[in-house]
Amino acid sequence: MDIDSFQAVREPRWNRLKELAGSRRLTGAEADELTRLYQSTAGDLSAIRSAAPEPSLVTRLSMTLATARVWLTGAHHVDTHELRRFATYGIAAAMYRVRWWAVIVFAAVVVLGAISAWWTLTHPESLALIGTPAERAQIAEHEFASYYTDYDSTSFAASVWTNNGFLAFQCIAFGLTGIYPLILLYNTVLQLGVAAAVMAEAHHLDVFFQLIIPHGLLELSAVFVAAGAGLRLFWVMLSPGARTRSRALAEEGRTAFAVAIGLAAALFVSGLIEGFITGSALPWAVKIAIGAVAFVAFWLYIFVIGRIATQHGITGDTDGDFRVDIAATAG
Repeated sequence: MDIDSFQAVREPRWNRLKELAGSRRLTGAEADELTRLYQSTAGDLSAIRSAAPEPSLVTRLSMTLATARVWLTGAHHVDTHELRRFATYGIAAAMYRVRWWAVIVFAAVVVLGAISAWWTLTHPESLALIGTPAERAQIAEHEFASYYTDYDSTSFAASVWTNNGFLAFQCIAFGLTGIYPLILLYNTVLQLGVAAAVMAEAHHLDVFFQLIIPHGLLELSAVFVAAGAGLRLFWVMLSPGARTRSRALAEEGRTAFAVAIGLAAALFVSGLIEGFITGSALPWAVKIAIGAVAFVAFWLYIFVIGRIATQHGITGDTDGDFRVDIAATAG
């Protein structure tokens, strides 16, 4: 193929296609002309690619055809109502599906954390593993509290949000193993128990709760929901019920993704509280009240909004533009 001659002959209609594709309005005749030119130009592009693939010409015609295709197929309209509906109800429904898993995890960690603190505090050999009496006193008197004040509030909030969000994502992503969420929860139990024991030994257990409650109630709730979602995925893999295992995992995996989106928002709020409230000069009563409000709002969102969403047939699975069609099957 003589590409120069071919281009010289076809150039007028390519230019006409570009002109029509760039128009804001088209008459009926112009729309018909656009369709014919689109089809012929698509054939020209195919011929050029096969016989003489000139990169610049291929790119030019591809862009012209892409612009014309918008007129022929129509631009995809993103329904913001569906996005708002998903953010308000879809995520709540997804979290509602894992609510009891999260509650069980929450209760287990609190109970085991208290046992860990009691065991560490009442067994000198366990306290000795943490450090010498002087080192433990340094932690209780200075290091535990300074953790929340030594860094710039903005960077500290961003850091804890990123770290906690990553942990929550790992709980969900690796939930199928059935092991990773348990490892994370085991570490959480130990960390809470050791910190509480060190503070209690120094008679600063009140400071421990004052520093943990403002952000910790919401932060730990989010992590526990993530762990619950991950463990539920593991359970579904073992016992899919009436669904096939692949379908059950696909549905629950998409729902877990919605949970992850909601937890990112919750952990962002807890990060702000930890960065700007926990270490601030506000009265402790105000700090704890802020943490309590965030904690209650989080669980009300799950149990109240989630229940309402579920009653209206919202499952937390992908909806709207991302809906998955399911073919009816017998049996």
